Amino acid sequence: MNPELLTREALDAFAASHRADFEHELKTLVEIPSVSADPARAGDVQRCAEAAKDLFERHGGKAEILDTPGNPLIHGWFGEDPALPTITVYNHMDVQPANEPEWKAEPFQFVVDGDTYRGRGSTDDKGPAVTAFFGALAAVKAGVPLNIHFLWELEEEIGSPNFESGLKAHAHRLKTDAIVVSDTVWITRGKPSTPAGLRGLKGFRLTLETADHDLHSGVVGGAARNPLSELIELVGQMMDGNTGKVKIPGFYDEVIPPTEEEIEGWKHSGFTTETFMKDHMLKGLRVDDPIKILKRVWGKPTMEIHGVVGGYTGPGIKSAVPARAEVKVSCRLVPDMDEETTMARIRKFVKKHNPDVELHEEHGLAPFKGHTTGKYAGAIRQAYQFAFGAPCTFTREGGSIGAVKTMEDLLGCEVYFLGLSLPEHGYHAPNENYDWEQASGGIVAFAHYFETVSGFKK
Repeated sequence: MNPELLTREALDAFAASHRADFEHELKTLVEIPSVSADPARAGDVQRCAEAAKDLFERHGGKAEILDTPGNPLIHGWFGEDPALPTITVYNHMDVQPANEPEWKAEPFQFVVDGDTYRGRGSTDDKGPAVTAFFGALAAVKAGVPLNIHFLWELEEEIGSPNFESGLKAHAHRLKTDAIVVSDTVWITRGKPSTPAGLRGLKGFRLTLETADHDLHSGVVGGAARNPLSELIELVGQMMDGNTGKVKIPGFYDEVIPPTEEEIEGWKHSGFTTETFMKDHMLKGLRVDDPIKILKRVWGKPTMEIHGVVGGYTGPGIKSAVPARAEVKVSCRLVPDMDEETTMARIRKFVKKHNPDVELHEEHGLAPFKGHTTGKYAGAIRQAYQFAFGAPCTFTREGGSIGAVKTMEDLLGCEVYFLGLSLPEHGYHAPNENYDWEQASGGIVAFAHYFETVSGFKK
């Protein structure tokens, strides 16, 4: 190993000298519309897998496309010496749809605007993936004695429905000592943060049919049941629409409040109410106090109503009583909450209050309780400090990454996070972007992380 190539100055120079290569590789991936939610994009998803495999092979690594019952996985690596420790970096190559009218350019056109990179997938999650890749190239060039592996998924944005079966089928070739995920968001620029927990996600639909077809409200109104109003009434019984409090008995029973130590860390994370509202373009909040906001976003479960379907939605009013209606709902679950227990409570409540309503469960994602101590957590801290000149704060993440708990359970190793995205990058939003400051710092951070963990005994 050549330590002179791993100094801060040398790694900064490496990043600067490879900037054009970084932008070329990110452009290639961003301009492939790998929208996993759209069956019409299946060919693009496969093309993205092939482009990712080609990326490794063109830069001296090895790669293979692993089949699953759904979209494939990409396994790429530099080094396969059984005497050396192995680290695996997880990212995903699939992206959200991009049908919002607010896009200022074609969403799958890679736009470079100074130090900013725009395009769907630029920050979620192709930009961080390519960043970690170039961090690996820097470590390989310096001769870091480590097997550096990558596992890239193509179904994360639809809840990773085939990830578990794919991982089981290929677990023998994916053995590793630890996993690093780079798919999380800092609280604010200049203050690195990394989650020590993820909320899970469970979606379901409530449906009700009360007639064979829509009916004239003047003829049957007042006597006929209205499925829309009944479902709206039921939702109001399930949760308080103003406060967000879930009124289903037992819903909060397994929730463990954040510790004083956690809350103290959150206070120093750089979070402010004003920035939160600006970053997400919010016009109002249920609470204003920063810690109360963070408790709601990170530490408490939720129930959210995503859509109501039924009746007439065109111009004006059609005076008909609808025959059927649907409400789309999901719950975010915090660590120690069990999906089956939670859904049993919800199902019992729905049956009691309106036995004619049918509940249809969707695919779920388990919550995850992360790690803040030990040598690998220490290596994450060191990497952020080395690259960005500031200590990282262990926070939590309000969102879900379905693959995380699956990897811990099936591969038998701990998962940590070295995310690089910022709130203003616009996860899932129009005009999604990434920037060179985070990318160049991330290349340095990953290279330093790889150097540090290479010294851990196998």
